Amino acid sequence: MDGKNLFETPTTYRLIRLEYGLGLVVATVLFFTHLDEVRWLPAIGLFVYIDLIGYLPGALAHRRSPGKRIPRVYFVLYNAMHSLVTQGLVVLAWIWLFGAEWALLAIPIHLFGDRALFGNFLKPFALRFEPEPHPAYTAFRERYEAAGVEPSPAEATGVPAHR
Repeated sequence: MDGKNLFETPTTYRLIRLEYGLGLVVATVLFFTHLDEVRWLPAIGLFVYIDLIGYLPGALAHRRSPGKRIPRVYFVLYNAMHSLVTQGLVVLAWIWLFGAEWALLAIPIHLFGDRALFGNFLKPFALRFEPEPHPAYTAFRERYEAAGVEPSPAEATGVPAHR
């Protein structure tokens, strides 16, 4: 992926997940190395609140929606709660208010785990809340793999390029 081709190939997707996997290993090793110093109630709360606010409302709305289309607010909640920026600010605020502590590692463990283990990244509005292949992407990927090179935007989308 680059600034002009905003998609991942299976190989680059696996490599990005591997990078988050390393972050998950580092955070988890630090957490378990200091297990006797972890305050468990904050650690559990910090781990769980991300999905209580960011995932569960959207997942429930998605499952209840007959057409599987849900309001954008659920995507915004998911993306905000699963953002390294948002959670970095939460960690900084926590440190400012309560001081640094090992329980804060629950946040990167959650985020890195979502990305490395489950392949979950931020959610675009144009896709379903719960992952499923988009027909346009499936067609693009088939053409991309068959050609061995990137198709033009017109070939990928069926829409003529603007001149």
